[in-house]
Amino acid sequence: MGRTSAQGRTNDVRVHRTKAGLTQAELAASCGVARQTVVAVEAGDYAPSVYLALDLARHLATTVEDLFDGQHAPLTTPGGPS
Repeated sequence: MGRTSAQGRTNDVRVHRTKAGLTQAELAASCGVARQTVVAVEAGDYAPSVYLALDLARHLATTVEDLFDGQHAPLTTPGGPS
C-alpha cells in the first residue's frame, strides 16, 4: 500500500492534541500507529485513512470535520488563555 499524500492540506490535529495535553507518542499509541504517522499527519504530509481519522477524532474528543476542515483553530494550552 502506498503513502497517501496530503501535500497542501492543512489540519488541526496538532492544535487538538496540544489542547488534550497529549504527546505525539501518546496519541500514536492510543490510535495504534507509529509516532511518525502522527508527525506526518500533523505536518500535512500524510492523509490518514477514514479509520485513522475517526480514531484521532475520538481520542481528541472532537470530530473529523474539526480536525480536517482546513480552517485553523486557535492554539491554546490546558490552563492557558482561551
